[in-house]
Amino acid sequence: MTGSVKKLDISFRNTRLEDGAAIWRVVRDSGVLDLNSAYMYLLLAKDFGSTCVVAEHEGRVTGFVTGYRPPGRPDSVFLWQVGVDASMRGQGLGKRLVSAFLQSPGAKGATMLETTISPSNEASRALFAAIARELGTETRVTEGFKESHFPEGGHEAEELYLIGPYTPASANQLKV
Repeated sequence: MTGSVKKLDISFRNTRLEDGAAIWRVVRDSGVLDLNSAYMYLLLAKDFGSTCVVAEHEGRVTGFVTGYRPPGRPDSVFLWQVGVDASMRGQGLGKRLVSAFLQSPGAKGATMLETTISPSNEASRALFAAIARELGTETRVTEGFKESHFPEGGHEAEELYLIGPYTPASANQLKV
């Protein structure tokens, strides 16, 4: 493909129940994201739709971001998963999804972005480093989940990334 993603007809919107199955398929087909139950994605799409976003191209979900406002941390928004369909990778769609997530109704007023990333996930680390730079803020990395926290074994640790504080205005100005 010779054009950029910006030239493609991609729309972003908050999720609804019907998106749960499509999100599950993107995760399943990625081969790299942790696949949770379809039920979990249905719940996220339905009950956390104000902080979950899908990207659509030609009437098909081609990417998503799931997240929520953590109880007891009103200034934070937690980004749980970002997924991009294989046909759309390498075109900046992940960054556009994070931008849409930070501008979603459920993220309104947040000044801290939280996410977890495994140490070997260089692509996600690079994505969130770019996001922090463009938000004009710092990233602090702390312990998130140890390998021993995962009951199935063999799951890499997940470090907690705290990106912020940022201004809501800066979230509207991400370069995508």
